[in-house]
Amino acid sequence: GVFMYNHLQQKVRNAEALAQKYKQQQEALSAQLQVVYEHRSRLERSLQKERGEHKKTKEDFLVYKLEAQEALNKEKQDSMNRYGALSSQHKILKNQHEDVKKQLLDLQLQHNSLKLEHRKTLEAHSQKYAQLQQEKDSEVTNLQDTVFKLREESKLLRKAHQEVHSQLLSAQ
Repeated sequence: GVFMYNHLQQKVRNAEALAQKYKQQQEALSAQLQVVYEHRSRLERSLQKERGEHKKTKEDFLVYKLEAQEALNKEKQDSMNRYGALSSQHKILKNQHEDVKKQLLDLQLQHNSLKLEHRKTLEAHSQKYAQLQQEKDSEVTNLQDTVFKLREESKLLRKAHQEVHSQLLSAQ
């Protein structure tokens, strides 16, 4: 009985030691499991935080994209308005340019006709001047001839007068 009792006690002690060993393993595993749960909890909180930041970033991006699209549309509209204004101004300036070109052409034609008229008038005046100069020269020549003849006649008359006077004196 003692032998059996000792054997049973030995088995109980072995069983208690084994139970103690399993209990320590269970506590170690429980501690490890607790660490894993805490780590998982931290990871889940981190994941939630990342999801929240991602959602906020995505919303911010959508707002930015919408604002950028609106700014682009506004810029495009402004550019189209400026283009329209510049295009109409270009048409006006082009029409003005055409009008000025037409006026220039008209003025050039008028200038050419006036130049031709001036040349004709100048030629007519030159001919008239030459004719008048010729008439004047002819008249001067005639007057000089007349003066020469009159001087000759005057000399003859003086001579005749002198002779008449001499005869009178001789007759007296």
